[in-house]
Amino acid sequence: MSTKHQELVGFIWQVADLLRGDYKQSEYGKVILPFTVLRRLDCVLEPTKDAVLARYEQLRAQGVQNVERILCRVAGHRFYNVSKFTFRGLLADQDNVKRNLQVYIGGFSPGTVEVLEKYDFDNQITRLDNAGLLYQVVAKFAEIDLHPKAVSNHQMGYVFEELIRRFSELSNETAGEHFTPREVIRLMVNLLLAPDRDALATPGIVRKIYDPACGTGGMLTEAQEQITRYNPHATVEVYGQELNPESYAICRSDMLIKGQDPANIAFGNSFSQDGHKDATFDYMLANPPFGVEWKKVEQFIKDEAARGHAGRFGAGLPRINDGSLLFLQHMISKMKRPEAGGTRLAIVFNGSPLFTGGAGSGESEIRRWILENDWLEAIVALPDQLFYNTGISTYFWILTNRKDPAHRGKVILLDARDHWAKMRKSLGEKRKQITEEQIRELTELYVDALKVAEDPAHPLHGKVKVFDRHAFGYQRITVERPLRLRFEVTEDTLAEIEASKAFTALAKQAGKKGAADQGELIAAEDPREPYRRALRRLVGRTWWTKAEFVKDLLAALATERLVMSAPVEKAIMAAVSVPDPEGEIQTDKKGNPLPDPDLRDYENVPLGEDVDEYLKREVLPHVPDAWVDHSKTKIGYEIPFTRHFYVYKPPRPLEEIDAEIKQLEAEIQKLLGEVTG
Repeated sequence: MSTKHQELVGFIWQVADLLRGDYKQSEYGKVILPFTVLRRLDCVLEPTKDAVLARYEQLRAQGVQNVERILCRVAGHRFYNVSKFTFRGLLADQDNVKRNLQVYIGGFSPGTVEVLEKYDFDNQITRLDNAGLLYQVVAKFAEIDLHPKAVSNHQMGYVFEELIRRFSELSNETAGEHFTPREVIRLMVNLLLAPDRDALATPGIVRKIYDPACGTGGMLTEAQEQITRYNPHATVEVYGQELNPESYAICRSDMLIKGQDPANIAFGNSFSQDGHKDATFDYMLANPPFGVEWKKVEQFIKDEAARGHAGRFGAGLPRINDGSLLFLQHMISKMKRPEAGGTRLAIVFNGSPLFTGGAGSGESEIRRWILENDWLEAIVALPDQLFYNTGISTYFWILTNRKDPAHRGKVILLDARDHWAKMRKSLGEKRKQITEEQIRELTELYVDALKVAEDPAHPLHGKVKVFDRHAFGYQRITVERPLRLRFEVTEDTLAEIEASKAFTALAKQAGKKGAADQGELIAAEDPREPYRRALRRLVGRTWWTKAEFVKDLLAALATERLVMSAPVEKAIMAAVSVPDPEGEIQTDKKGNPLPDPDLRDYENVPLGEDVDEYLKREVLPHVPDAWVDHSKTKIGYEIPFTRHFYVYKPPRPLEEIDAEIKQLEAEIQKLLGEVTG
């Protein structure tokens, strides 16, 4: 930012001196930002103010209701004001400055009024008035010259962004939700756009950019500026959506100030209130909130997912407590078709979307969908402690549906975790920053990633790895081992049978039998008692085959003239069966071995590898009786980024550790000697 811009920001910042004491530092932005917007709009409209008022009166006299398009044309902008007041004019009536300011604000075009309402500006006006500060604040802003001849739209954008940055840093608790550090945005935009820089220099190009969680609009602004750096004559249209009212107001204000169409910034939840339905874009980028649940819009999202790929969430649904991959699916749904030019997009994630969710889960299915469609171009690991409200590791995911031939079928992993500089002063959790030189280096490394990965002599060769897109897929196989049992009857066995549902049900048959010929009641025997007598004859015995046990069981039951029902038989067999590695292998009616659930295991086999060959090589040498239940095999995808860049560091030699311990012991003894004399 130039010295002039810094001076202007500093002058505006002086308003904070008036607010000190009545406002917390973190609340300064609630006053200064909307007043800055108001003053800028006032200065922009000043040359055509009289013409707008005159035309407005004509239209009213003619009974014209829909005046917005006409007045915008007269004003020469996408907004206008039909009140008799100007910002300086408000100072003429100190006693009524609150009422007049409210009338002045109400005179703006509807879209502008909405922006100011989202700032909760009316409450701030009342608060300032009650504190006796309103007139002073208005007077201070009236001194600031924000006319377009003095401050261009481009310059005003820088000023406004600097104010946003300062207020975000004063409110570190929420800064990460609404404000991404500028150097992170710059790196992200560079990686997104750099592969297209030659194409972007084409005369007469028009490009649309979209951010579904745009916050205060920093990513949209940086992307627009980068494209115009490549091509000053390019036409760039920015679109976004934001859920937080204040961030939405700031973003739309920024659009107003820079001459963009503020109507392109929608308010609401991007999932359930898509403000750009059916629209597609050339570039998309986002830093959605990490680990935010989507329970509030759960039913809507499930209904949308039920539409399959005709909706936005057909690939799968992540767990309810993290909607990150929903944002990515939402963005993919807005890609242009490749034949229409295609799309590139970049999104910031924490580590969770890389690997959370096993084979068949929603997260895995989303990764599978992306990789099998060959949309994932790269993942870039960033340094930790880059963001204001979290110190966790973060990653850029960069996707495109128009890969060049050299990149097709490939995925780049770029490790930028060591590219950082320590900040002189921490801002919340942010203790590191990426310098301009490092941004340039990483951008060139990204553009040349395929060459660097093939060149072991390159100094950054170890920071880049290139994989086939299927390398992240795996087959989740179920390895079974046969159920081996012995059979024994003990006192514990009898107790287990007694407690079974089938055995308890027998008691309900107990009752009284009537002796009809004598008219007397005789107590009937408990139906369980014959079973007890029969089973007790078997206590203390062990059988190594099922057939032998069943033979002896039937013989014991025959002494009591009992015939087992299926439920009772099942209860008895469950109680007497004991897993034993030396026991008999149990089989089904077709003679196939039954699996032992307690010995069941799972293996991840690389996608494309023969499962049976894997079994022979990795499993059977250790458990020769194992087999794979192919009916349970699932396909999964995960991206174990850290594993691919892991470098083994051997522990220190024991001799070195031992010597260090002895040295410390000697120092402790010396200190103790000094204390005890």
